[in-house]
Amino acid sequence: MFRFTPLVAAVTTLLLGACASTAPSSSASAGAVQVDVPAIAHPAGETPQWWYRSGAARAASTGAMDGKAKNVILFLGDGMSLTTVAAARIFEGQRNGHPGEENLLSWERFPATAFSKTYNTDSQTPDSAGTMTAITTGVKTHMGAIGVSAGTRNDCADSLDKGLLTWLQLADSAGMATGVVSTARLTHATPAATYAHSPERNWENDTDVPEEAKAAGCRDIAQQLLSTSRFGRGPLVALGGGRGEFTTVEERDPEYDDKVGQRLDGRSLVTEWQQAHPQGAYVWNARQLQAAANAPAILGLFEPDHMRYEAERKDDPAGEPSLAELTKAAIANLSRHQEGYVLMIEGARIDHANHSGNAYRALTDTVALSDAVRAAVEATSDQDTLIIVTADHSHTLNFVGYPARGNPILGKVKDKGGEDGAGKLDLARDGLGLPYTTLTYANGPGYTGATNQQPVGPKRYPHNPSSFDPTTGRPDLTAVDTEHPDYMQEALVPAKSESHGGEDVGIWARGPGSKAVRGTMEQNAIYHMIVQATPRLRQRLCEAGTCDAKGVPVELPKPTAFERQAGDSK
Repeated sequence: MFRFTPLVAAVTTLLLGACASTAPSSSASAGAVQVDVPAIAHPAGETPQWWYRSGAARAASTGAMDGKAKNVILFLGDGMSLTTVAAARIFEGQRNGHPGEENLLSWERFPATAFSKTYNTDSQTPDSAGTMTAITTGVKTHMGAIGVSAGTRNDCADSLDKGLLTWLQLADSAGMATGVVSTARLTHATPAATYAHSPERNWENDTDVPEEAKAAGCRDIAQQLLSTSRFGRGPLVALGGGRGEFTTVEERDPEYDDKVGQRLDGRSLVTEWQQAHPQGAYVWNARQLQAAANAPAILGLFEPDHMRYEAERKDDPAGEPSLAELTKAAIANLSRHQEGYVLMIEGARIDHANHSGNAYRALTDTVALSDAVRAAVEATSDQDTLIIVTADHSHTLNFVGYPARGNPILGKVKDKGGEDGAGKLDLARDGLGLPYTTLTYANGPGYTGATNQQPVGPKRYPHNPSSFDPTTGRPDLTAVDTEHPDYMQEALVPAKSESHGGEDVGIWARGPGSKAVRGTMEQNAIYHMIVQATPRLRQRLCEAGTCDAKGVPVELPKPTAFERQAGDSK
């Protein structure tokens, strides 16, 4: 009889380990292109050119150059941490009458997955401006930066020669159709990073920009949505919130009689957009969006500020479209262009709900993003459309305890005696003998001490305190409805707004070039995945002399080289 001796076991283990280590590298080498990246000292050696080349090398090494995408759709779940994804998956499943854990959100069925490292050049835990700039330009930058490389925040003069070309502007220059969709203001950090250049994300309209910055040559973000047409036609679809950023203080809001625009420079950017697109449609409610289906260009501004949370959308007096409806409208419009399109779609208010310490709204908006991704999958083909779903950064939402299978994700933890599981199903108790919820936040306005707005004890949304009193213990949640939409999960550290988290976020992809999405990558490599997997984008970069001998775009492009020249009919 053959005996499995320790020596044989050791040899077998070595052989199996060799197979396990060589198989992936063999697979990874298929279509891989190697790009040399100089070794540098971190962070001192991290120039914009180094970030661009290192991102290009990462994408090329996993085969992104093999991609043949005609269209690209990037979905960005703002603040959509992996914990938010897991909780939303269960939330959706339970809402549909199932235990929940077995459920998958739409993008979790995509074949390609990876992790994204989200830090900014100056911060371990990032913000949405610097992270989205990394995704749209291929270059990591400082917290608060919109479309410019790392420098000094609030310093306009420092930023003027640091503008970066975004893949939306690149696509526009290449003759492709482009679009931006967000449930935030269109001037907010994530959508702004697709078309604007500003060292300070908060310069959304002219009243936000300091006079010194204006004198130095900086312009507010809202007007840059119109001026980005210098690269081609500008976004043919721009849908989101933020009417107030585009209208003057003399213009009364069409939906709310008590509101006016915010601009003091006298420029009605909505009117200017209509003059630039005489056949286009400006819309501000769901019915108008449906009626604009055949318009060659659409500007949709559905709220003076951010659009409503999905949970509150039904209360909109004029009727507000869902993110899925916005997605369908954008794809229907852009897909008419045979040259292909690029489209960014943001589920913005996931982030805002997490900041507010309200998991219910964060999860409902995550499910709304899943519905939008599903709509995009149904409206496109994985043979010609690359779809990437990711987040810009994380949050401090925690998934804790040992809740039994199927326990309501927003409920109090019920278990069978903790990790040992030796008892009967009952409320789990902390060291003080008090029940607690499955979801909590590490910090934020859900801190249970008394504030200047609400008394000691559990907090209810909305809660925006400016002062806190320390608490001496936890409240008894036994009789508290923690599944109520306005219940705010407890927070350990008191803060007016819950903070972002610094851990990695997920990337999910399908379509041409998606096989290159794997492993753990720097966030700026997502840009390079997109441009390398889309021949029309890659060709445009090579025409501008930014490619190496292997055809990989490795040199940081200068935005002015991609602007329309006088007499260009694009």
